[in-house]
Amino acid sequence: MHTRTESHFTRVARVFAVAATLAAGAAVAEPSVIKVATIAPKGSIYHRVLQEMGEAYQRATKPGARFVIYPNSIQGTEADTVRRMRVGQLHASMLTVVGLTQIDRSVAALQFMPMMFRSWDELDYVREKLRPDLEAKLAAKGFVVLIWGEAGWVQFFTKEDIATPEEYRQSRIFAWSGDMVQASVMKSQGFRPVSIPLSDILPALETGMIDTVPVAPLWALIGQFDRVTRYMLRVNWVPIVGATVMRRQTYEAMSPEARAALRTAAEQATQKLRSHRERQDEESIEAMKARGLTVKPLTPELEQAWRAIAEKAWPHVRGNMVPAETFDKVRMLLESYRKGKP
Repeated sequence: MHTRTESHFTRVARVFAVAATLAAGAAVAEPSVIKVATIAPKGSIYHRVLQEMGEAYQRATKPGARFVIYPNSIQGTEADTVRRMRVGQLHASMLTVVGLTQIDRSVAALQFMPMMFRSWDELDYVREKLRPDLEAKLAAKGFVVLIWGEAGWVQFFTKEDIATPEEYRQSRIFAWSGDMVQASVMKSQGFRPVSIPLSDILPALETGMIDTVPVAPLWALIGQFDRVTRYMLRVNWVPIVGATVMRRQTYEAMSPEARAALRTAAEQATQKLRSHRERQDEESIEAMKARGLTVKPLTPELEQAWRAIAEKAWPHVRGNMVPAETFDKVRMLLESYRKGKP
């Protein structure tokens, strides 16, 4: 009786062991299709680096694997793509800070602090110092960072020839839809934000729903906003920063070879985007000037006025748009960096 019972339990144990092995294999099975979303336009450098990453991934994985990219906001707003990643409908997305803050608010420190950064060198220094902590926070929320990148400095595009903060307070200013905190901070400074999706900017300009667009020159050029907003104030308000993130579950399910290929391609993409950012603003502005755009420089008097507005907004940004601890760390890092420069 004892032998039969022991034999029975042995067989049951073997069945459970096989089942567990199969289940484990299914859990880590490499996905056959990687779906990636971005608001970046098709054919732009941001779309191209994703294509190059996809080609590297497909070469390193099993035959028939696909890396499908959805540009032009096909999958909706950045908040939409984050939701789709969380439920597994998408596997990765190239996001600006606006989308990244849907995952963790700390990333807002790289973009939502007006006139805090004065150069790309300052941004690079701060981001590299914050990067381990930011990536750890994103990973804790289920996302792996593949690429960090930038898309130029936000300038102010307007229908009317205006320049002072007082004049801008009378205009209707584009604000990212879904970010009520940003709109609230703008209102606290006396501005009139109108929250709409990025894809709705041009029709909103044409209908008069908005008449001012704070946006990087490349996006103004691609979106042809300059055909309606004929003036640009060169204010360098904030840098546009972003990252390409992948669901951690998807990333960990990949073979080591596929992960290594993806990482190598991501490093190359990071360098390509970094070298491109130095000239893309200038090239975009020149192209729009050829179409009739008038660029207004920031005189010392205007800079003083806008910097006063920016610094007045910082207490509202701290703790609301950017976690207080992260905000304070950025200021400390910038102070240290500036003291160390000749």
